[in-house]
Parts: sequence; structure tokens; C-alpha cells
Amino acid sequence: MTPSTTVDAASTATFAELGLPAVLVQALRRDGIETPFPIQAATAPDVLAAKDVLGRGPTGSGKTLAFGLPMLTRLMGASAKPGRPRGLVLVPTRELAAQIERALDEPALALGLRVASVVGGAPIKRQADRLARGVDLLIATPGRLADLIAQGSADLSDVMITALDEADHMADMGFLPQVTKLLDRTPRDGQRLLFSATLDGEVDKLVKRYLRAPVTHSTAPPSASVTTMSHHLLYVGDKVAKRAVATEIAARDGLTIMFVRTKHGADRLAKQLRGAGIAAGALHGGKAQNNRTRTLAAFADGSVPVLVTTDVAARGIHVDGISLVVHVDPPPEPKAYLHRAGRTARAGEDGVVVTLVMDEERREVESMARKAGVEIDGVAVRPGDRALIEITGARRPSGVPIAAAA
Repeated sequence: MTPSTTVDAASTATFAELGLPAVLVQALRRDGIETPFPIQAATAPDVLAAKDVLGRGPTGSGKTLAFGLPMLTRLMGASAKPGRPRGLVLVPTRELAAQIERALDEPALALGLRVASVVGGAPIKRQADRLARGVDLLIATPGRLADLIAQGSADLSDVMITALDEADHMADMGFLPQVTKLLDRTPRDGQRLLFSATLDGEVDKLVKRYLRAPVTHSTAPPSASVTTMSHHLLYVGDKVAKRAVATEIAARDGLTIMFVRTKHGADRLAKQLRGAGIAAGALHGGKAQNNRTRTLAAFADGSVPVLVTTDVAARGIHVDGISLVVHVDPPPEPKAYLHRAGRTARAGEDGVVVTLVMDEERREVESMARKAGVEIDGVAVRPGDRALIEITGARRPSGVPIAAAA
């Protein structure tokens, strides 16, 4: 049996008391980060003690700093040779890599360390050049890192500590064979950290193969029972009514993320919303990386407050302040519901999750919601209904078309 703790109370420890160096604590304070989240307080001492750590927690629980800060602390005092990083973070998506790099860049600079990310969809030569200048902590998607190793631009022989973030997403996306090959290239006695919302199936095999007597910390059970999150099924009748209801919901104030099943569906809905006068962007795997980056930045800063996305593209969207998640197309299974719902009510904020349900979908969606641990009564809605407005803040759009961003 491995030691295990469930982290469910606010931490009273400070970052300094966790063992982080003063210069790092000061850098966090300059960014307005004063108090550790529970998962950070729980895991940091074990990571600093060179233990293997298994962290389970939903999106928004503070996992990036939970592994990133103690990793940087362990790497301080030395420097990387060209092409040979000393710390490695593997992630499933380009967006998550960029988010982690942004979160750790200032803390790394405070310690005199260099952080960089390598991902698919960006020029590989530029990434090889960056590695050649020396990178202490490398954040990578598995495919691109494998390419850099194959061309001789990266070597993992000096990696003393590796973190796998969102391991369950990497499993869902079929990346684990690549991940195991990469882990096999790191020193056998290296420290390993694994963070995941769920620890079943393929992820469990990874844990058993690569982590030695890991200490397990769980921030919450894998369910949608976040107290600041409310869930609603909205019965909309047919496709025509669904489209009209979705448009009024999208016209609300605040950041809204809308999930659809397909890339084509994302583009079609975003275009429909812009035609009704709503600033909306589409995000999916078929978009070029620079387009995805621009779309996500516009959503994060609120200039395009509605993001229409597919499940795969949404993995790695870590934007605070999303107050409404809309399942325009109901999720295919409970796990997808939980991942989608996790985009709101992050870090103690309030959030609402609604699922638009057509008549023929009612039985299937109600069953899926129960399996996800969500007890919700549905309500029938039409455009302009008081219930629709009270639950989502829906309102009538201007009807003045908005051009798509270039």
C-alpha cells in the first residue's frame, strides 16, 4: 500500500513553510499568489523530499504550481547542457504546454533557471535551437519531443525529475505508447510525478511501471460535486429550438464555453452566433496553431467571450472566470461530462453547467448524468423563457452580424 491523503481543507501553511526558497516566494507574491491551494500544500513537501508523487485532482485545483514550484526548487543551483534538459513535464496538448510555461516562467527566472516548451504545430528548428541554448525544465507534448530526440536535438539522459500532467487525457488521446518510450529514456532512478483527474485503466499501468512507492494525494473524488457548481438539463424539443436557445444563452454576459461533437459543428455554431451579433470563436484540432493561440487569447481576455469547442481541443484550456459551460451536444459518456464541467467553478469560483437535451436524447442523457454523480431535474425551456434567463443569463442577441477574426 502507498501512503495516501485526501486534501479537502484550506491550507494554513505558507509557501515558505512548505520549503520553497525565499526568492521564489517573493516572485509568487509579486504575481499576487500568497497562499497555497490544498493540493500545493499537500504535494510540495513530498516532491522536495525526492519522493514519487501521485496527484489526483480536477481541473482548476492548482496542479501546475503543485508540481512546478517544487520541481524548479529541486533543479536550482545547476544548469543544463545543450539539448539535455534536467526536468521534464509531459502534457497532452499544445494549449496546456503554453499555460504551464506561462505559469512557471517568472518563478524559473527568479531561480536563474530556463523553461521552454516544445509542441507540434510550431517550427521544429526553432525549438531545436532553443534546446541547444540549454533548457532546465522542458515542457513537451510527446510527439514533438520524440521527433526532437529522433533528429538528435534532445537527450533525456540528464532528466532527474519528470512530471506527467493530465495523464488520463494522454491515455484518452492514445499517447501512452509514446510516453512510455520517453520515460524509458530518462534515468531509471529519476523522480516521477503523475497528475490526473482519474487513476484507472492505462494510467494505473503507467503508475505501476514507473512510480516507486508513490505518495498519493487526492484533492477530490472524480465527480461533479463541486459545491460552487450547479447543473441543469434544459429540454429544448428539436434542433430548431435548440439552435435558438443556444443563441440566446451565448448572448449572455460573461465567459461561456460551448461544447459540440465535431469540428464542423464548432465552425458552424460559431458562424451562426457571429451572424446573430455574438462575438464567438471556434477551437478544434483542425485549426492551425497560430489560429488556436489567437482564439484562446481572445477568449481569455474577454474580447471574444464565447468559445465553441470540441472535447479534444478543450483539453488544456485553463482559463479562470468561465462562469457557464454549455453542452450544446450532450457529452458521450460520464467522464467527458466531468472533464467539460471542470472548465467552470475553478479554484472556488461559482459556475453553472447546462446540457441542451432534445426529446429523443432525454433518457440517455439523464442516465449519463446520474453515472457522472450529478442529480439534476430537467426543465423545459424556449427562447425568452424566465427559467432560461434565470439559469443562464440568456438574452436576445443584437442581430447585427460580427465578422470573424482574421
